[in-house]
Amino acid sequence: MLVILDWDGTVCNSEARIVSCIQRAADRVGLPVLHPEVIGNIIGLGLPEAISTLFPEASMGQRDSMRQLYAEEWMAARSEPLPLFDGVLETLDSLQTAGHQLAVATGKSRRGLNREFLDHGLGGLFVASRCADETASKPHPRMLQELLGETGVSVSEAVMVGDTVYDLQMAAALEMAAIGVSYGVHHPERLEACKPHAVIDHFSELLNWPPLVP
Repeated sequence: MLVILDWDGTVCNSEARIVSCIQRAADRVGLPVLHPEVIGNIIGLGLPEAISTLFPEASMGQRDSMRQLYAEEWMAARSEPLPLFDGVLETLDSLQTAGHQLAVATGKSRRGLNREFLDHGLGGLFVASRCADETASKPHPRMLQELLGETGVSVSEAVMVGDTVYDLQMAAALEMAAIGVSYGVHHPERLEACKPHAVIDHFSELLNWPPLVP
């Protein structure tokens, strides 16, 4: 199967840094410093869509400044790589060894994802990836359609794995199998409402889903 993974909140434990960088950027541009839970809700969207959702009152100039300042804050915070969630490396290795292909569908920018690949030495594991600045932002299913087209895999032979309803909604739009992870930014109850095939509490539990059993 083609296992398509969200990045932030599914593979990489980046919520706290994303939240703090948005808060600092908002403060610098004169916008409200929002509660972490409010900001966490938009993780997974592309940055322009996230800013528009969080700050509907902001002018276009403020939104443009927010994007630039967020990037500055993110780079300033990169003193060390963000941690991967427990079990990620071992599980990815097991999936690949079992013959499954791996891909990424993320709200990050291409530059941001490439930095993550470099930080963790993971780029070679993935046969394809799509970022929000290359295509339509989640929950639009275009990035999944493009990944299927690039890999030549049918929708029935793919699964989307993510921690937000945006991940599950874009999979549902294509009638693609989906698995939610409970340890990310959206509460398990929200994920369950999207009717995924499973909601798992640890990344390694992917290996228990029958189509992925090694």
